[in-house]
Amino acid sequence: MTIEKIETLVIGAGQAGIAASEHLSNAGVPHLVLERDRIAERWRTARWDSLVANGPAWHDRFPNLEFNDIDPDGFAPKDMVADYFEAYAAMIKAPVRCGVEVTLVERLSGRPGFRVETSAGGIEARYVIVATGPFQTPVIPPVVPDDAGIHQIHSNDYKNPDQLPAGAVLVVGAGSSGTQIADELLRAGRDVYLSVGPHDRPPRSYRGRDFVWWLGVLGKWDMETPKAGTEHVTIAVSGAHGGETVDFRQLADAGMNLVGRTEAFKDGVMTFAPDLRANITAGDANYLSVLDEADAFIARNDLDLPEEPEARDIAPDPDCVANPVLELNLADAGVTSIIWATGFAVDFSWLKVDAFDDAGRPKHQRGVSAERGVYFLGLPWLSQRGSSFIWGVWHDAKHVADHIAIQRSYLAYDDEARDRST
Repeated sequence: MTIEKIETLVIGAGQAGIAASEHLSNAGVPHLVLERDRIAERWRTARWDSLVANGPAWHDRFPNLEFNDIDPDGFAPKDMVADYFEAYAAMIKAPVRCGVEVTLVERLSGRPGFRVETSAGGIEARYVIVATGPFQTPVIPPVVPDDAGIHQIHSNDYKNPDQLPAGAVLVVGAGSSGTQIADELLRAGRDVYLSVGPHDRPPRSYRGRDFVWWLGVLGKWDMETPKAGTEHVTIAVSGAHGGETVDFRQLADAGMNLVGRTEAFKDGVMTFAPDLRANITAGDANYLSVLDEADAFIARNDLDLPEEPEARDIAPDPDCVANPVLELNLADAGVTSIIWATGFAVDFSWLKVDAFDDAGRPKHQRGVSAERGVYFLGLPWLSQRGSSFIWGVWHDAKHVADHIAIQRSYLAYDDEARDRST
């Protein structure tokens, strides 16, 4: 059987894989990008129908191509984002091969490089870039048994309110996804319970500038490591309805039932932690701290940005926060569905290389893994806070491509030195 050989193999053709392809081409590195589905497939089929990007179009893009047919301050719908990456791949002539799944990567024995098994046959590659991203395996906590008579799905599989059976819905997880889904269900006339855990709640915009702009000028995109204990803190921010600050009190005033962190289920009764008020208060503190930093930056730099004192107005706690429900009989409440907006786990079981710690997390420095020749892209905090965002992964990809180009130059020198000695 003929084994295809390529110098660099990129696995995944989402934003990370397309960015890698651009920088590899610019560095003159021969490469191939494999994608098991279509380019940017997760944007098309692993998101709900009404999803829009959480950042404005002027920011959530690659440097060399703007979005078409949308205001720069607008929030691109998910299919527009997928079309953007397809157009970008065509623009840079990325060598993407779709419909090919990678099932195994292992180091070659006795010579450099890796053997890659795919659904279309074997490949040998000197370097491998793993650009499969962080949204690989939806996580549903083992709280409610499958035979409990409740329709349960992960937010990854939610599309629209019509796919759910009639009745009330419990949404577990109040980050960007959970909050937007809960809001959509409420607007569709459903009774909605939203389980709110610890979270950060930044302003969508303040004093005429979007949150992403404030992250930039305040240096927060450049943070290289999260504060201790905040690696997985949920962030409640939304680009829906033209972009708006998430306000749980307003959602409650509109009819949403807020409850604390989901703890357990027994005999048809869901129990919640008595932490709802504390979680919302902590989210308020995070929100106000951003306003404080923004005001200080404006004063320090003498910027002419309009004051916005009303942004500091915090409404009184609604009854569901002041007197939180700690136990909920789902049948009595009419709850027929649970949507688990509880995040994802990574699955690198197919990557048989020495690049992981005891917990299965990739060991790397800015994407350069502990296994020489293997690289990672698109993971949260790969090099900084912005690493899992569209613009951030583009810069991370340049570092990885440059590293491969440098390694190639050393190998070229070795070959030249060998020729000189003969």
